[in-house]
Amino acid sequence: MQVATWANRAVGAARLCRVIASAQTTGNGLQRVDVGSFAEIPRSEEMHTAGLEDGCSTSGRLPKSASTHVQYPAVPSLATMCAASQQRGFSSHAQYAEIPPEYEIRPGPIAAYQKLVEGGVMNEDDHQEAALVLLQNLYEELVDMVDQRPEGRNYGSDSRDNWWSRLVGLSHRSGAVPMRGLYLYGGVGTGKTMLMDMFYKELPESIAKTRIHFHDFMLDVHGRLQKLRSLPDPLEAVATQVTADIKLLCLDEFMVTDVADAMILNRLFQHLFSKGLVLVSTSNRAPDRLYEGGLQRQLFLPFIETLKQRCVVHEIGSTTDYRRLTEAQLGLFFYGQGASEMLEAKFNLITENARLQPATVEVAMGRRIEATKAAGARAFFEFTELCDMPLGAADYIALCNYFHTLAIDDVPVFGASNRSAAYRFATLVDVMYEHKTRLLCSAEATPVELFDRVVTYADRPQQRSSRTWDNERADVLVDNELGFAKDRIISRLTEMQSLDYLEDWSQRHFHTDHHEDAEENRAAQG
Repeated sequence: MQVATWANRAVGAARLCRVIASAQTTGNGLQRVDVGSFAEIPRSEEMHTAGLEDGCSTSGRLPKSASTHVQYPAVPSLATMCAASQQRGFSSHAQYAEIPPEYEIRPGPIAAYQKLVEGGVMNEDDHQEAALVLLQNLYEELVDMVDQRPEGRNYGSDSRDNWWSRLVGLSHRSGAVPMRGLYLYGGVGTGKTMLMDMFYKELPESIAKTRIHFHDFMLDVHGRLQKLRSLPDPLEAVATQVTADIKLLCLDEFMVTDVADAMILNRLFQHLFSKGLVLVSTSNRAPDRLYEGGLQRQLFLPFIETLKQRCVVHEIGSTTDYRRLTEAQLGLFFYGQGASEMLEAKFNLITENARLQPATVEVAMGRRIEATKAAGARAFFEFTELCDMPLGAADYIALCNYFHTLAIDDVPVFGASNRSAAYRFATLVDVMYEHKTRLLCSAEATPVELFDRVVTYADRPQQRSSRTWDNERADVLVDNELGFAKDRIISRLTEMQSLDYLEDWSQRHFHTDHHEDAEENRAAQG
């Protein structure tokens, strides 16, 4: 199914990508398009097309109802679909214009995606292409706004400079609707992060932006709050600092599990949005399911409404986990009898039997972690040292900044009896994955079996009688947050054993000299 509309060509402006909600082919060869609430269409104007490559032309009026079904000829491909809307020269206020018979796709995430498809690096995916249209639309808006910047002015150079506020529609005098960001959510391995990163990399350097994982972002926020706590409104001060440096925030893996984070997010982002921040985020959860079952969740609900108002929410509905399509290796994850001995032997191999020594890792706000078995940038930990102790994302980030390889011994099967450890392990895997840290691991079972007893409330086993509630069922961990997170963790554990992941690890940690990492990878995989 092509998620596209002939209206994109008819109007010829990238802004019309926002109206796409769904498309269904009808019996007469046309596509029915649900025009959604994000439409930015001058509905009283006529639209005309001419000179289209297949010789078709049409004219008519768009209905005033934003939910009306409109029919246009079916669109043959993503490249053809987007070519007109990406044609150079159209502005956000462009009237309906004729589309030349020859046109090029403007640089952006769609062009980058098409290049990868044509090169055989990846396959076309209708779900990803639908998200790409929205990303391309936002890309066009941001690039157009930078083009309107007064010459010689920069984003954060002058707090009195309100040109950005006028452009994103925050000025009361502008009369414009504030620019909306994008919230992409969907199952594990559907390509959310890949698409956001593609969008981020294609943006020009003139756009003040940053791309960061949610854990790292909140760690930075809490660090700033600690320094600004004496001010009347420290959250507003944090927002001022953040928006002085950036205007676009790409936030990966938006997930709220900590009550301290939940209580400040609404006020923080209200300040950020009021100062012109545009948010693009990925998540495994729909906004309405964020922090589900969390403490004092009623105080978190206003943030969900703020998020939905300031971001277009889009689900990537692919059923394919692309991370599991990589070639998983068995050289770094050991389970079953003798797994600990094999892990120790592998660690000694990659460290060339170096003498292990203690190392002290500095954490934020003066805290420290002691690694008792370290060899350079490689460390060996017992699972209990990392996940049975009161550690969190800040500690794991510090470890991954200090060590590029972590060996973790004796990971147990998770259940009700070790719920806190399961949460910490999930956070640890997320942080290691984001920082491209190499993982060597021994475990009681395979990645899938480690989380067999972790279920959501909807999937929890039913207790019929005390006689049937045996010890194994009694250890079932019924937890919505972990129940949804486990697929992501299993997927990442699998990908972290792949050659593709290890090549990325090499490029990140040995980008100046690949000899050492090549030898280590051969030793690790051998």
